[in-house]
Amino acid sequence: MNTSIRTLTGLPLAIVVTVGLFLLLASVITRHQDVQLTDDRSVQINVTRQLEDRTQQRPEDFQRPVLDQPPPPPPMVSDPSFRPTLSGQIASVPDISTSIDIGTGFNPDRDAQPLVRIPPQYPGQCQRMARPLETVVVEFDVTPEGTVINPRVIDSTNSCFNRAAMRAVERWRYQPRIVNEVAQPRFGVRTAIDFGLE
Repeated sequence: MNTSIRTLTGLPLAIVVTVGLFLLLASVITRHQDVQLTDDRSVQINVTRQLEDRTQQRPEDFQRPVLDQPPPPPPMVSDPSFRPTLSGQIASVPDISTSIDIGTGFNPDRDAQPLVRIPPQYPGQCQRMARPLETVVVEFDVTPEGTVINPRVIDSTNSCFNRAAMRAVERWRYQPRIVNEVAQPRFGVRTAIDFGLE
């Protein structure tokens, strides 16, 4: 509603102002039609700066820079041990007789942990007959050196993806299983590998 009122009142006012300005300019032009600009004067502006050559200075104009004063030497210390003076009361610590075993919080034994897991490549020949998400469950063993051996497929939604899953698992690296600070083989590690189309 407010927009339509503004439009209805503003539009006639804008037309009146525009016509008035047009008539005013037309009258000014018709009055000064006989004026001719015969004065052909050109203005020249020079914007080049004049530089002063100051390479030659007189020796009496040279002033030697003022040097800072060196700091004062540190104060002399009369006590060679540099011990601060302590003032206060000495109290004895109360004796608390309890036995609490908090442990060390460090367990050196650990299971095999993955270090490098290279994702498998989606096989192009399987794309035509694949669902949006295919899964292959692989089981393998980890040597004390951290390499994967004996990979085998336990379950698969599409056997076309088994070979790609096996190739990927063979390139994985693990931290070996540690028992009593000795690297041990880890048997029967299972993992599920998903193949999805984006």
